[in-house]
Amino acid sequence: MNPLQHVAIIMDGNGRWGLKHKNSRNLGHKEGLKTIEKILKSSLKYRIKFLTLFVFSTENWKRPKNEINFLFNLLENFLNEKVHSLNEQDIKLKVIGNKLESNKINRLLQDAENKTHNNRKLQINLALNYGSKSEIINTINFLIKKKKKINEKNISSNLYTKKIPDPEILIRTGNSKRLSNFMLWQLAYSEIFFIKKLWPDFNDKDFSNIINKYKTIKRNFGNI
Repeated sequence: MNPLQHVAIIMDGNGRWGLKHKNSRNLGHKEGLKTIEKILKSSLKYRIKFLTLFVFSTENWKRPKNEINFLFNLLENFLNEKVHSLNEQDIKLKVIGNKLESNKINRLLQDAENKTHNNRKLQINLALNYGSKSEIINTINFLIKKKKKINEKNISSNLYTKKIPDPEILIRTGNSKRLSNFMLWQLAYSEIFFIKKLWPDFNDKDFSNIINKYKTIKRNFGNI
């Protein structure tokens, strides 16, 4: 049976779901939060140690301003309302990505990280204002500045995900088959599951089916 510590998810399809069901992309994003809560519970049930969620990419700044504002209002409400619940469930919150321009949200994120720092059952990594190419470039520039060797070990040890095992599983909902500049280094040997369902329709059973399928895969890592 394959060990499973880390699942990464590209939560695609909120906007399309919202247009289809509510005629509003924003309401699709709001519905997507309910799916996150379901997957958190399932991750605890399966004793997954790390769950990385692609929340907002460096490319998402191209979206309409009203949608961006709505997304960050959702994030702000989540941080204000859910940190106590995360603590009760022994869940740690960590942000990976570039700092935001909003000092208010940066402070809320830092406060959430501080309050949940000692929790151990599950670590949620929020990939926020995140782009993998810039992560790799920044890491290499840091190593050059520190006069360290550019090798696989040093790069892995200085990414946003240092001290976190690479994902064994990547899930992307929304019927798109691409990585969208997400964890390009870390996903080198991940098992990838592209799901047709839009993120708000993804459920516990879908998650369980993926984990059960993963357990049956023969993982060679270049070997036979």
